[in-house]
Amino acid sequence: MTDIANSFGLLRLPDSIAFGDGCRSSIARTVATLGNRALVVCDPFLSSTEAFIKLLKELEVLEVAVTVDTQVVPELPVSVVEEAIDRALQSRPQVIVGFGGGSALDLAKLIALGLAHGTPLNRFYGENQVPGPVIPLVAVPTTSGTGSEVTPVAVLADPDRELKVGISSPYLIPRAAVVDPRLMVGAPPAVTASAGADALVHAIEAYTSNNHSPNWQDTLPVFVGENLLSSSLALEAIRLIGLSLRNAVRDGQDFEARSRMAYASLLAGMAFGTAGTHLSHAIQYPVGALTHTAHGLGTGMLLPYVMQALLATDAPRLAHVATALGVAAGTTEESAQNAIDEVAAIMADIGLPTDLATMGVTESDLPRIVELSLSVRRLVTNSVIEPTEENLHRIVRAAFDGDRTALNPLRTAASNESENKK
Repeated sequence: MTDIANSFGLLRLPDSIAFGDGCRSSIARTVATLGNRALVVCDPFLSSTEAFIKLLKELEVLEVAVTVDTQVVPELPVSVVEEAIDRALQSRPQVIVGFGGGSALDLAKLIALGLAHGTPLNRFYGENQVPGPVIPLVAVPTTSGTGSEVTPVAVLADPDRELKVGISSPYLIPRAAVVDPRLMVGAPPAVTASAGADALVHAIEAYTSNNHSPNWQDTLPVFVGENLLSSSLALEAIRLIGLSLRNAVRDGQDFEARSRMAYASLLAGMAFGTAGTHLSHAIQYPVGALTHTAHGLGTGMLLPYVMQALLATDAPRLAHVATALGVAAGTTEESAQNAIDEVAAIMADIGLPTDLATMGVTESDLPRIVELSLSVRRLVTNSVIEPTEENLHRIVRAAFDGDRTALNPLRTAASNESENKK
């Protein structure tokens, strides 16, 4: 039973969240309540879709002047973002709409930030560096993965750094989120797999994040660790993804699977928006920059290795993950191992690589990946695993070799004993 008297809870969320088939019809009215000049940031391949064209017409009926920016690119180089901010200055929007996948939503957040507080954006890298409110934002996701519609984080790529960087601030949380699973129907299998894998990582890392004791009199960190309010959201997200991700990838027209994944992604975003993520994300930052691979593909591939490393110290929470996935059995340790094996099976079944070498990482890259991962302090310190070079190297090495058994402390001890006898 949860010790509520000695626990805490924290959520930071949009003013309104709409979910369900058809709620996209509320977007225009929501935008109009926030301003009569809107900048709509949209993935280029969505700009000619029926749903997007209908939204523009609905905004016109409500006499909202609209400027559309479709110059969204993956990984969001900082130069592209700052050029978008310069373009936005010409239309002086009172409200920003992000319509698309994670990059479109993050670009919308960063434009809202730049319009309010100027550039260069490197002044805001890290946590709690945004000095005040940004332009109001309405977030409309068309993929089930990032949860960006409810989170305080935007990620971009800076060529002056060897890994992607995050800007984290409660001021980046959108004012409104509109999550209509009908907008996710038809997303390609590879996109569905990568995004869905990332949603599962968000949920599991939020649930297994470090539990920090907040000092309520101070400015709290953006990520405060696993807590009462984040945990129930994370476990429900895990349950739904376990039921639905394989089907959503297999059949993009399966609306039940799409709806469950949209809801699960939303819940996972709500959970990690305060609990935070940890080692899969910290390691993916340099891996993604090095291999130019999708964020969710990297975090999803790394997750079973991070979970395996957690087994020695966090078996009870991993056993709860097993229960959510429907694979709990036997002792706490056996259930925890079943959870890890099931997550690895899900990632393999949806087509993700199973090791870093397959993603293009070479053995000579490993020391630098470890070094850069350790530099992402807001993430590595959010894990219950002590963020040492040795611990990170073990995880990265196992992920490179594709050998989770190397992270089993009992097997490692036995191996060391065997070596000592030689």
